[in-house]
Amino acid sequence: MLTAVITAQESTDANVVIPVSVRDLLPQDLSACTWSGSATHLRHVERELARAAAGEVDYLAVCTPADLPVAIGGIDFQVSEAAGTLWQLAVLPALQSCGLGTLLIRAAEQRIRNRGLRRAELAVEENNLRARALYERLGYAAYDREPEAWDEEGPDGSIRRHETICVLMRRDL
Repeated sequence: MLTAVITAQESTDANVVIPVSVRDLLPQDLSACTWSGSATHLRHVERELARAAAGEVDYLAVCTPADLPVAIGGIDFQVSEAAGTLWQLAVLPALQSCGLGTLLIRAAEQRIRNRGLRRAELAVEENNLRARALYERLGYAAYDREPEAWDEEGPDGSIRRHETICVLMRRDL
């Protein structure tokens, strides 16, 4: 069993240690993952779980003792012949900076190694400095930039196009 340390906001000397585990994300988990994105995003994750059943991707969940996902993310093995591509990495906002993202990425890297691959790649939005800093701390280095775009569903059900520039990063495993 792995653990995450959560420091209380009100006091710098109060820590709560919670055991967590990493497992495959399951379709029945999606209702507990609304924190990770819009309804459109969750429908996309559901489609990716079908690809996981076919062995094209792995989709992981870091779970609490109550088996609730608090971090999720995928590894696509179809993007690059030589690497696993990490994507859709998310940590429950209230539990960010507690080591769950690091745990998720390290578990994903182990899945990549288990497939006989020796490199992990990912893309991070250029303006997501917090995530990029995490990836750099974990040994990822930028090697290129590219535009990305996707549709997002707003709270009112409207669809809007999100366009951004992503920094491409990789790490030899």
